[in-house]
Amino acid sequence: MEVINNGIKTDKDSGYTKVEKYNEEITNKLSESYKDILDLIGEDTNREGLEKTPLRVAKSMQFLTHGYNLNPADILKSAMFKEDYKHMILVKDIELYSLCEHHILPFFGKAHVAYIPNGYITGLSKIARIVEAYSRRLQIQERLTKQIRDCIKNTINPLGVAVVIEAQHMCMQMRGIQKQNSVTTTSAFTGAFNRTATREEFINLIQAKLH
Repeated sequence: MEVINNGIKTDKDSGYTKVEKYNEEITNKLSESYKDILDLIGEDTNREGLEKTPLRVAKSMQFLTHGYNLNPADILKSAMFKEDYKHMILVKDIELYSLCEHHILPFFGKAHVAYIPNGYITGLSKIARIVEAYSRRLQIQERLTKQIRDCIKNTINPLGVAVVIEAQHMCMQMRGIQKQNSVTTTSAFTGAFNRTATREEFINLIQAKLH
């Protein structure tokens, strides 16, 4: 038997516990709106399979857009350390999932992020966290690429930043042109990465299979 109390979901039979925290007012308003949407497309929202769907989608949408509640600059600042290291630091193959702001359909792929420190480094996990913070919003890939670059540039003032994102867009695969194998690549560079040699080193590293 499943019991929900204050956002804590417990299945008494299996002992499984899941903590969920959502804004109750927003959840209720979103649920009402999604029920209206289901009615408008011709569904019966009273049938068993759809009775709780508006509530599920309301919670899901809040999770998928929780990046609005995160400050990426603060994430970086929470783990800044003085370090005399002036070589490239690369975190590649960072999984990202986002929603296209034009159709509210998913796009997903990988981000490759590098920077060259200028007196300060940041925790490696923080790079992945700022990718998450910006991608968990309604987005376009071009803006997302620049936001990640600019956040690192403005927060830790490195000698250069490089960001490349490769993603598949469901708005191209499920509707419209319906090209299932298309991949979109965007890039943004600053500082030292505007030099051909440094940029080529970055590109070679993200393409290399070192593990």
